[in-house]
Amino acid sequence: MQEACDAIAKSGLAARLMIDASHANSSKKHENQIPVCEDIGRQLAAGDDRIVGVMVESHLVAGRQDHAQGTPVESLTYGQSVTDACIGWDDSVKVLETLAEAVKARRLASGSGN
Repeated sequence: MQEACDAIAKSGLAARLMIDASHANSSKKHENQIPVCEDIGRQLAAGDDRIVGVMVESHLVAGRQDHAQGTPVESLTYGQSVTDACIGWDDSVKVLETLAEAVKARRLASGSGN
């Protein structure tokens, strides 16, 4: 994060980041997005104002599935990704609650209220 913020600042822009909790940050394992978001939450709660957003691969059903050409769509699991693997609904709710609490803590620490 520091390296990215330094590069942004060097270009004359405000060092603000949206962090992708998936892909390289989670070692391409969808379930690793949860501890990644917990770490982002700790940074937010500690007052880091460079973080302005988080991208999370999320869907109703965890994981991913393949859809072979010619296979009926009805054979797919409703609510499960056919592209990137995602965390499921319950974990998505927990991640959002964790991040929301962290933002509240950051706002309180900075004196900006709710």
